[in-house]
Amino acid sequence: MPLLDFPRAELEAYRPDVREPADFDAFWQRTLAEAATHPLDARFDPVADPIYRGVDVCDVTYRGWGGDPIRAWLILPAGVTGRRPCLITFVGYGGGRGLPVDHLAPATAGYAHFVMDTRGQGATWSPGDTPDPVGGGPQHPGFMTRGIESPDTYYYRRVFTDAVRALEAAAAHPHVDPARLGVMGSSQGGGIALATAALAADRVRLLAADVPFLCDFRRAVAITPQGPYPEIAAFLKAFPHLYDQAFKTLSYCDNLNLAPWIKCRTIVLNCLWDAICPPSTIFGVYNHMTADKRIEVYPFHGHEVPYEHAEARFAALMELAGGPAAR
Repeated sequence: MPLLDFPRAELEAYRPDVREPADFDAFWQRTLAEAATHPLDARFDPVADPIYRGVDVCDVTYRGWGGDPIRAWLILPAGVTGRRPCLITFVGYGGGRGLPVDHLAPATAGYAHFVMDTRGQGATWSPGDTPDPVGGGPQHPGFMTRGIESPDTYYYRRVFTDAVRALEAAAAHPHVDPARLGVMGSSQGGGIALATAALAADRVRLLAADVPFLCDFRRAVAITPQGPYPEIAAFLKAFPHLYDQAFKTLSYCDNLNLAPWIKCRTIVLNCLWDAICPPSTIFGVYNHMTADKRIEVYPFHGHEVPYEHAEARFAALMELAGGPAAR
């Protein structure tokens, strides 16, 4: 595969200008304040399935953006007592929360694991159960341009708000330690994890973002050969007069602008042959973080999580969480 981005030395120095709108802080303050007016109404319904012998599974529903019901899984070690550190996972593009069997690893290590469904998604590689009831104008197939005419109607405003509320829902369970919450995900899930760590900086203790999406939109749209970023280019081919407004809208949900807000310890994965989330877009966000951070770079991997990184990242998350409470 040919080099599709800057050479390694230039990537490590790449620091694009932050294009934060004038009302960026006020926009997110208003958004989260509006969400807080809706009762969280977190419900944890036990899943009675004999295949889950070493864990206790709860089918979760809570209220996200606009009071919309959001589904999730909470998976705990079987018979747990006391409060446990909790890892909150966000899912990759097009996927849903899937089945509990897909998410057992943290609980088998003694930790609570909360997996958020992504509204409107879950009809490609894993099933989802959460609709996105909000309408909008024309959009390219996919989610990148849904509601792009305005930051108030943009799809990822709702998703990021759901994710912040997911922290509150997880912390509402009596066996979750609200002082030891971590967020994680790959691709879109990594992008949502970055945004959540920024928007709920006072609540997130650790962050793991693997090949994260939703980073440095202008560069991503300009250079990315594979989806989903090309959805935006295709939309603007049909609506070229919306170019300026579209990128203004995107700037409110660009992790390039949110990165300076992140305070927690952070692990980022970047793969230099990634044609879906280009390495420069990830380095650009990483280089604007001021938190305690580290980046793991794999020069010959594409849009994937190398098995060595997956194991090392999991071990680091367990260490950062401070160990599970005694039973």
